Amino acid sequence: MTDEIQTEVAVIGAGPAGLMAAEVIARGGAQVTIYDAMPSAGRKFLMAGRGGLNLTHSEALPAFLTRYGAAMPHLAPAIEAFSPSTLRAWSEALGQPTFVGSSGRVFPQAFKASPLLRAWLRRLDGLGVQLALRHRWTGWDDDGRLLLATPDGRRGVDARTTVLALGGASWPRLGSDGAWVETLTAKGVVVSPLRPANSGFTVAWSDLFKDRFEGQPLKGIALSFGAHTVRGEAMITRTGIEGGAVYALSSQLREAIIADGAATLQVALRPDADAAELVARLEAPRGKQSLSTFLRKAAHLSPAAIGLLQEAAMASGATLASLSPASLAGLINAVPVRLNGVAPIARAISSAGGIAFDELNPDFMIERLPGVFAAGEMLDWEAPTGGYLLQASFATGAGAGRGVLKWLEGKSPA
Repeated sequence: MTDEIQTEVAVIGAGPAGLMAAEVIARGGAQVTIYDAMPSAGRKFLMAGRGGLNLTHSEALPAFLTRYGAAMPHLAPAIEAFSPSTLRAWSEALGQPTFVGSSGRVFPQAFKASPLLRAWLRRLDGLGVQLALRHRWTGWDDDGRLLLATPDGRRGVDARTTVLALGGASWPRLGSDGAWVETLTAKGVVVSPLRPANSGFTVAWSDLFKDRFEGQPLKGIALSFGAHTVRGEAMITRTGIEGGAVYALSSQLREAIIADGAATLQVALRPDADAAELVARLEAPRGKQSLSTFLRKAAHLSPAAIGLLQEAAMASGATLASLSPASLAGLINAVPVRLNGVAPIARAISSAGGIAFDELNPDFMIERLPGVFAAGEMLDWEAPTGGYLLQASFATGAGAGRGVLKWLEGKSPA
Protein backbone atom coordinates (compact mmCIF):
# COMPACT_ATOMS: atom_id res chain seq x y z
CA MET A 1 0.00 0.00 0.00
CA THR A 2 1.33 3.41 -0.95
CA ASP A 3 0.15 6.58 0.79
CA GLU A 4 -0.37 9.51 -1.57
CA ILE A 5 0.77 13.10 -1.07
CA GLN A 6 -0.06 16.00 -3.35
CA THR A 7 2.21 18.98 -4.02
CA GLU A 8 2.46 21.47 -6.82
CA VAL A 9 6.24 21.16 -7.19
CA ALA A 10 8.49 18.41 -5.83
CA VAL A 11 12.22 19.09 -5.55
CA ILE A 12 14.28 15.94 -5.05
CA GLY A 13 17.53 16.76 -3.27
CA ALA A 14 18.32 19.33 -0.57
CA GLY A 15 21.74 20.41 -1.80
CA PRO A 16 22.58 23.85 -3.26
CA ALA A 17 20.91 23.20 -6.63
CA GLY A 18 17.72 21.83 -5.10
CA LEU A 19 17.44 24.51 -2.43
CA MET A 20 18.01 27.27 -4.98
CA ALA A 21 15.42 25.81 -7.33
CA ALA A 22 12.97 25.67 -4.42
CA GLU A 23 13.64 29.31 -3.51
CA VAL A 24 13.11 30.57 -7.06
CA ILE A 25 9.91 28.53 -7.47
CA ALA A 26 8.49 29.54 -4.09
CA ARG A 27 9.19 33.21 -4.82
CA GLY A 28 7.20 32.70 -8.02
CA GLY A 29 4.18 31.75 -5.93
CA ALA A 30 4.15 27.96 -6.30
CA GLN A 31 3.85 25.39 -3.52
CA VAL A 32 7.14 23.51 -3.08
CA THR A 33 8.13 20.42 -1.11
CA ILE A 34 11.78 19.35 -0.97
CA TYR A 35 12.46 15.64 -0.46
CA ASP A 36 15.85 14.34 0.63
CA ALA A 37 17.06 10.90 1.65
CA MET A 38 19.35 12.20 4.40
CA PRO A 39 18.36 13.15 7.98
CA SER A 40 19.30 16.81 7.38
CA ALA A 41 19.64 19.21 4.46
CA GLY A 42 22.82 20.29 2.69
CA ARG A 43 25.18 17.64 4.04
CA LYS A 44 27.69 17.84 1.18
CA PHE A 45 27.39 21.64 1.21
CA LEU A 46 28.44 21.61 4.85
CA MET A 47 31.35 19.29 4.03
CA ALA A 48 32.44 21.69 1.27
CA GLY A 49 32.61 24.45 3.85
CA ARG A 50 34.56 22.50 6.41
CA GLY A 51 37.84 24.20 5.47
CA GLY A 52 36.24 27.52 4.49
CA LEU A 53 33.24 27.76 2.18
CA ASN A 54 34.45 28.77 -1.29
CA LEU A 55 31.21 30.07 -2.82
CA THR A 56 32.47 31.39 -6.14
CA HIS A 57 35.41 33.19 -7.78
CA SER A 58 36.05 36.87 -8.50
CA GLU A 59 37.67 36.56 -11.94
CA ALA A 60 36.03 38.26 -14.91
CA LEU A 61 33.04 36.34 -16.25
CA PRO A 62 34.51 35.53 -19.71
CA ALA A 63 37.50 33.80 -18.08
CA PHE A 64 35.24 32.30 -15.41
CA LEU A 65 33.07 30.58 -18.01
CA THR A 66 36.04 28.91 -19.72
CA ARG A 67 36.55 26.82 -16.57
CA TYR A 68 33.62 24.65 -17.65
CA GLY A 69 35.31 23.39 -20.80
CA ALA A 70 33.02 21.63 -23.25
CA ALA A 71 29.98 22.32 -21.05
CA MET A 72 30.47 26.10 -21.22
CA PRO A 73 27.89 26.77 -23.98
CA HIS A 74 25.26 24.87 -22.00
CA LEU A 75 26.02 26.48 -18.63
CA ALA A 76 26.80 30.04 -19.71
CA PRO A 77 23.20 31.30 -19.94
CA ALA A 78 22.40 30.07 -16.42
CA ILE A 79 25.62 31.47 -14.94
CA GLU A 80 25.15 34.79 -16.70
CA ALA A 81 21.62 34.95 -15.27
CA PHE A 82 22.80 33.98 -11.77
CA SER A 83 26.34 35.32 -11.84
CA PRO A 84 29.08 35.36 -9.19
CA SER A 85 28.07 38.92 -8.26
CA THR A 86 24.43 37.80 -7.96
CA LEU A 87 25.51 34.93 -5.72
CA ARG A 88 27.48 37.30 -3.49
CA ALA A 89 24.50 39.64 -3.20
CA TRP A 90 22.24 36.69 -2.40
CA SER A 91 24.60 35.58 0.39
CA GLU A 92 24.77 39.08 1.82
CA ALA A 93 20.98 39.31 1.85
CA LEU A 94 21.02 36.22 4.07
CA GLY A 95 23.24 38.07 6.53
CA GLN A 96 26.44 36.48 5.23
CA PRO A 97 28.59 39.12 3.46
CA THR A 98 31.50 37.82 1.42
CA PHE A 99 35.13 38.72 0.79
CA VAL A 100 37.67 37.98 -1.92
CA GLY A 101 40.70 36.00 -0.75
CA SER A 102 44.24 36.45 -2.00
CA SER A 103 43.68 33.74 -4.63
CA GLY A 104 40.59 35.50 -6.00
CA ARG A 105 38.27 32.98 -4.39
CA VAL A 106 35.13 34.28 -2.70
CA PHE A 107 34.19 33.26 0.85
CA PRO A 108 31.55 34.27 3.39
CA GLN A 109 33.09 36.40 6.11
CA ALA A 110 32.06 33.73 8.62
CA PHE A 111 34.20 31.34 6.52
CA LYS A 112 31.69 28.56 7.26
CA ALA A 113 28.76 26.94 5.50
CA SER A 114 26.56 26.37 8.55
CA PRO A 115 25.48 30.01 9.22
CA LEU A 116 24.57 30.47 5.56
CA LEU A 117 22.66 27.18 5.40
CA ARG A 118 20.72 27.96 8.58
CA ALA A 119 19.73 31.39 7.29
CA TRP A 120 18.75 29.90 3.93
CA LEU A 121 16.54 27.23 5.49
CA ARG A 122 14.83 29.90 7.59
CA ARG A 123 14.16 31.90 4.44
CA LEU A 124 12.73 28.86 2.65
CA ASP A 125 10.53 28.10 5.63
CA GLY A 126 9.27 31.68 5.52
CA LEU A 127 8.41 31.20 1.85
CA GLY A 128 6.28 28.20 2.77
CA VAL A 129 8.68 25.57 1.42
CA GLN A 130 8.16 22.17 3.07
CA LEU A 131 11.16 19.94 3.79
CA ALA A 132 10.61 16.18 3.99
CA LEU A 133 13.75 14.39 5.19
CA ARG A 134 14.52 10.67 5.14
CA HIS A 135 12.47 10.47 1.94
CA ARG A 136 14.46 8.59 -0.72
CA TRP A 137 13.20 8.92 -4.27
CA THR A 138 13.06 5.55 -6.06
CA GLY A 139 11.37 6.46 -9.36
CA TRP A 140 7.81 6.70 -10.65
CA ASP A 141 4.80 4.41 -10.52
CA ASP A 142 2.67 3.47 -13.53
CA ASP A 143 0.55 6.58 -13.01
CA GLY A 144 3.55 8.93 -13.06
CA ARG A 145 3.60 9.57 -9.33
CA LEU A 146 6.95 9.96 -7.60
CA LEU A 147 7.79 7.01 -5.35
CA LEU A 148 9.58 7.67 -2.07
CA ALA A 149 10.88 5.26 0.55
CA THR A 150 10.30 6.76 4.00
CA PRO A 151 10.60 5.58 7.62
CA ASP A 152 6.82 5.11 7.55
CA GLY A 153 6.80 3.05 4.38
CA ARG A 154 6.47 3.75 0.70
CA ARG A 155 4.72 6.95 -0.32
CA GLY A 156 3.57 8.31 -3.65
CA VAL A 157 3.74 11.99 -4.52
CA ASP A 158 1.42 13.48 -7.12
CA ALA A 159 3.30 16.58 -8.30
CA ARG A 160 2.51 18.85 -11.22
CA THR A 161 6.22 19.18 -11.91
CA THR A 162 9.50 17.92 -10.45
CA VAL A 163 13.07 19.15 -10.11
CA LEU A 164 15.73 16.45 -9.79
CA ALA A 165 18.83 17.75 -7.96
CA LEU A 166 20.40 14.54 -6.71
CA GLY A 167 24.08 15.35 -7.19
CA GLY A 168 26.72 13.13 -8.74
CA ALA A 169 28.42 10.18 -7.07
CA SER A 170 31.19 11.64 -4.92
CA TRP A 171 30.94 11.35 -1.13
CA PRO A 172 27.96 8.96 -1.29
CA ARG A 173 27.67 8.83 2.50
CA LEU A 174 26.54 12.47 2.32
CA GLY A 175 23.71 11.63 -0.06
CA SER A 176 25.10 11.79 -3.61
CA ASP A 177 25.32 8.12 -4.53
CA GLY A 178 24.40 8.16 -8.22
CA ALA A 179 21.54 5.71 -7.67
CA TRP A 180 19.35 7.86 -9.94
CA VAL A 181 21.35 6.86 -13.04
CA GLU A 182 19.62 3.50 -13.43
CA THR A 183 16.19 5.06 -12.91
CA LEU A 184 16.68 7.66 -15.64
CA THR A 185 18.41 5.37 -18.14
CA ALA A 186 15.46 2.98 -17.80
CA LYS A 187 13.34 5.88 -19.07
CA GLY A 188 15.61 6.28 -22.10
CA VAL A 189 17.48 9.33 -20.77
CA VAL A 190 21.09 9.41 -21.99
CA VAL A 191 23.49 9.67 -19.04
CA SER A 192 27.25 9.93 -19.50
CA PRO A 193 29.06 7.58 -17.09
CA LEU A 194 29.83 9.15 -13.74
CA ARG A 195 33.59 9.50 -13.19
CA PRO A 196 35.78 11.01 -10.47
CA ALA A 197 36.55 14.73 -10.85
CA ASN A 198 38.87 16.85 -8.72
CA SER A 199 40.25 13.57 -7.52
CA GLY A 200 43.52 12.06 -6.42
CA PHE A 201 45.47 9.42 -8.29
CA THR A 202 47.23 6.20 -7.36
CA VAL A 203 51.00 5.75 -7.52
CA ALA A 204 53.04 2.62 -6.80
CA TRP A 205 55.22 4.24 -4.14
CA SER A 206 57.94 2.17 -2.52
CA ASP A 207 57.13 0.95 0.99
CA LEU A 208 59.89 3.15 2.42
CA PHE A 209 58.53 6.28 0.73
CA LYS A 210 54.90 5.84 1.70
CA ASP A 211 55.75 4.81 5.26
CA ARG A 212 57.86 7.92 5.74
CA PHE A 213 56.02 10.56 3.73
CA GLU A 214 52.33 9.66 3.84
CA GLY A 215 50.41 12.84 4.65
CA GLN A 216 53.32 15.16 3.81
CA PRO A 217 52.71 18.20 1.56
CA LEU A 218 54.66 19.34 -1.46
CA LYS A 219 54.43 23.13 -1.36
CA GLY A 220 55.23 25.80 -3.95
CA ILE A 221 55.40 23.30 -6.79
CA ALA A 222 54.28 23.30 -10.42
CA LEU A 223 52.62 20.26 -11.97
CA SER A 224 52.61 19.67 -15.70
CA PHE A 225 50.80 17.26 -17.98
CA GLY A 226 50.85 17.74 -21.72
CA ALA A 227 50.32 21.41 -22.49
CA HIS A 228 48.85 22.15 -19.05
CA THR A 229 50.82 23.51 -16.08
CA VAL A 230 49.39 24.38 -12.67
CA ARG A 231 51.02 26.02 -9.66
CA GLY A 232 50.02 25.08 -6.13
CA GLU A 233 50.36 22.28 -3.62
CA ALA A 234 49.96 18.53 -3.51
CA MET A 235 49.72 15.96 -0.77
CA ILE A 236 51.37 12.57 -0.69
CA THR A 237 48.99 9.80 0.33
CA ARG A 238 49.71 6.20 1.11
CA THR A 239 48.26 5.15 -2.21
CA GLY A 240 49.23 8.11 -4.40
CA ILE A 241 48.92 11.88 -4.66
CA GLU A 242 46.12 14.44 -4.28
CA GLY A 243 45.63 18.15 -3.55
CA GLY A 244 44.62 21.37 -5.26
CA ALA A 245 47.22 21.38 -8.03
CA VAL A 246 46.47 17.73 -8.82
CA TYR A 247 42.72 18.38 -8.90
CA ALA A 248 43.24 21.18 -11.43
CA LEU A 249 44.71 18.63 -13.86
CA SER A 250 42.43 15.75 -12.90
CA SER A 251 40.24 15.87 -16.01
CA GLN A 252 43.18 15.52 -18.41
CA LEU A 253 44.94 12.96 -16.22
CA ARG A 254 41.79 10.88 -15.76
CA GLU A 255 41.08 10.69 -19.48
CA ALA A 256 44.71 9.74 -20.23
CA ILE A 257 44.59 6.94 -17.67
CA ILE A 258 41.27 5.68 -19.05
CA ALA A 259 42.78 5.64 -22.56
CA ASP A 260 46.29 4.40 -21.83
CA GLY A 261 46.19 2.81 -18.39
CA ALA A 262 48.69 5.30 -16.92
CA ALA A 263 49.85 8.91 -17.13
CA THR A 264 53.12 10.58 -16.18
CA LEU A 265 52.85 13.79 -14.18
CA GLN A 266 55.85 16.13 -14.16
CA VAL A 267 56.59 17.84 -10.85
CA ALA A 268 58.72 20.97 -10.65
CA LEU A 269 59.89 21.21 -7.04
CA ARG A 270 61.57 24.63 -7.46
CA PRO A 271 59.68 26.19 -10.38
CA ASP A 272 60.94 29.72 -9.66
CA ALA A 273 64.61 28.80 -9.35
CA ASP A 274 66.98 30.02 -12.05
CA ALA A 275 68.32 26.91 -13.80
CA ALA A 276 71.94 28.09 -13.97
CA GLU A 277 71.92 29.23 -10.36
CA LEU A 278 70.45 25.90 -9.25
CA VAL A 279 73.21 24.00 -11.08
CA ALA A 280 75.84 26.26 -9.49
CA ARG A 281 74.44 25.56 -6.03
CA LEU A 282 74.52 21.82 -6.68
CA GLU A 283 78.14 22.03 -7.93
CA ALA A 284 79.28 23.33 -4.53
CA PRO A 285 81.34 20.86 -2.48
CA ARG A 286 79.16 18.66 -0.30
CA GLY A 287 81.86 17.97 2.25
CA LYS A 288 80.72 15.63 5.03
CA GLN A 289 77.05 16.46 4.60
CA SER A 290 74.67 13.68 3.69
CA LEU A 291 73.07 14.06 0.28
CA SER A 292 69.72 14.81 1.90
CA THR A 293 71.19 17.54 4.07
CA PHE A 294 73.04 18.99 1.09
CA LEU A 295 69.87 19.09 -1.04
CA ARG A 296 67.89 20.62 1.79
CA LYS A 297 70.40 23.45 2.16
CA ALA A 298 71.58 23.93 -1.42
CA ALA A 299 68.25 23.51 -3.23
CA HIS A 300 65.90 24.39 -0.35
CA LEU A 301 64.02 21.10 -0.68
CA SER A 302 61.81 19.55 1.96
CA PRO A 303 62.38 15.96 3.11
CA ALA A 304 59.30 14.89 1.14
CA ALA A 305 60.62 16.56 -2.01
CA ILE A 306 63.97 14.82 -1.58
CA GLY A 307 62.15 11.54 -1.07
CA LEU A 308 60.27 12.13 -4.32
CA LEU A 309 63.59 12.67 -6.12
CA GLN A 310 64.89 9.41 -4.67
CA GLU A 311 61.75 7.58 -5.85
CA ALA A 312 62.25 8.91 -9.38
CA ALA A 313 65.94 8.00 -9.44
CA MET A 314 65.20 4.51 -8.14
CA ALA A 315 62.51 4.01 -10.80
CA SER A 316 65.05 4.91 -13.49
CA GLY A 317 67.61 2.47 -12.12
CA ALA A 318 69.96 5.22 -10.92
CA THR A 319 70.82 6.84 -7.60
CA LEU A 320 70.69 10.53 -6.78
CA ALA A 321 74.34 10.45 -5.79
CA SER A 322 75.31 9.25 -9.28
CA LEU A 323 73.69 12.19 -11.05
CA SER A 324 75.69 15.18 -12.26
CA PRO A 325 74.71 18.60 -10.87
CA ALA A 326 73.11 19.47 -14.21
CA SER A 327 71.12 16.24 -14.33
CA LEU A 328 70.08 16.63 -10.72
CA ALA A 329 68.95 20.22 -11.35
CA GLY A 330 66.95 19.02 -14.34
CA LEU A 331 65.31 16.30 -12.28
CA ILE A 332 64.37 18.73 -9.50
CA ASN A 333 62.17 20.65 -11.90
CA ALA A 334 60.87 17.70 -13.90
CA VAL A 335 60.29 14.81 -11.50
CA PRO A 336 58.28 12.16 -13.36
CA VAL A 337 55.53 10.58 -11.26
CA ARG A 338 53.74 7.68 -12.94
CA LEU A 339 50.05 7.63 -12.09
CA ASN A 340 48.60 4.16 -12.52
CA GLY A 341 44.97 4.78 -11.57
CA VAL A 342 42.30 7.22 -10.46
CA ALA A 343 41.27 7.36 -6.81
CA PRO A 344 37.75 5.99 -6.16
CA ILE A 345 34.84 8.26 -7.02
CA ALA A 346 33.59 8.03 -3.43
CA ARG A 347 36.68 9.99 -2.37
CA ALA A 348 36.57 12.57 -5.17
CA ILE A 349 35.52 16.14 -4.46
CA SER A 350 33.06 16.03 -7.36
CA SER A 351 32.12 13.86 -10.30
CA ALA A 352 32.08 14.21 -14.06
CA GLY A 353 29.39 12.79 -16.30
CA GLY A 354 25.63 12.91 -15.83
CA ILE A 355 22.55 13.74 -17.85
CA ALA A 356 23.61 14.72 -21.38
CA PHE A 357 22.75 18.32 -22.25
CA ASP A 358 21.16 17.08 -25.48
CA GLU A 359 18.46 15.57 -23.26
CA LEU A 360 17.53 18.99 -21.86
CA ASN A 361 15.70 21.97 -23.26
CA PRO A 362 17.03 25.50 -22.51
CA ASP A 363 15.01 25.55 -19.27
CA PHE A 364 16.74 22.37 -17.93
CA MET A 365 13.67 20.21 -18.56
CA ILE A 366 14.35 16.60 -19.58
CA GLU A 367 12.58 16.48 -22.95
CA ARG A 368 11.79 12.76 -22.68
CA LEU A 369 10.08 13.45 -19.35
CA PRO A 370 7.87 16.55 -19.75
CA GLY A 371 7.56 18.46 -16.50
CA VAL A 372 10.73 16.92 -15.02
CA PHE A 373 13.69 19.29 -14.66
CA ALA A 374 17.27 18.58 -13.59
CA ALA A 375 20.00 20.73 -12.06
CA GLY A 376 23.35 20.69 -10.34
CA GLU A 377 26.03 18.04 -10.44
CA MET A 378 23.78 15.38 -11.96
CA LEU A 379 24.20 17.20 -15.30
CA ASP A 380 27.13 16.34 -17.58
CA TRP A 381 29.71 18.96 -16.60
CA GLU A 382 32.76 19.31 -14.41
CA ALA A 383 34.88 22.20 -13.20
CA PRO A 384 37.95 22.79 -11.05
CA THR A 385 37.74 23.73 -7.41
CA GLY A 386 37.87 27.44 -6.64
CA GLY A 387 34.17 28.27 -6.46
CA TYR A 388 33.23 27.03 -9.93
CA LEU A 389 31.46 23.90 -8.67
CA LEU A 390 29.11 25.69 -6.29
CA GLN A 391 28.50 28.56 -8.72
CA ALA A 392 27.21 26.22 -11.43
CA SER A 393 25.14 24.26 -8.93
CA PHE A 394 23.45 27.44 -7.68
CA ALA A 395 23.02 28.80 -11.20
CA THR A 396 21.52 25.65 -12.74
CA GLY A 397 19.22 25.32 -9.72
CA ALA A 398 17.98 28.86 -10.31
CA GLY A 399 17.66 28.11 -14.04
CA ALA A 400 15.59 24.99 -13.40
CA GLY A 401 13.45 26.97 -10.96
CA ARG A 402 12.71 29.58 -13.62
CA GLY A 403 11.94 26.77 -16.06
CA VAL A 404 9.42 25.27 -13.63
CA LEU A 405 7.63 28.59 -13.29
CA LYS A 406 7.41 28.89 -17.09
CA TRP A 407 6.10 25.33 -17.28
CA LEU A 408 3.43 26.02 -14.68
CA GLU A 409 2.38 29.09 -16.64
CA GLY A 410 2.29 27.08 -19.87
CA LYS A 411 5.12 29.08 -21.42
CA SER A 412 7.91 26.47 -21.43
CA PRO A 413 8.82 24.94 -24.80
CA ALA A 414 7.97 21.26 -24.98
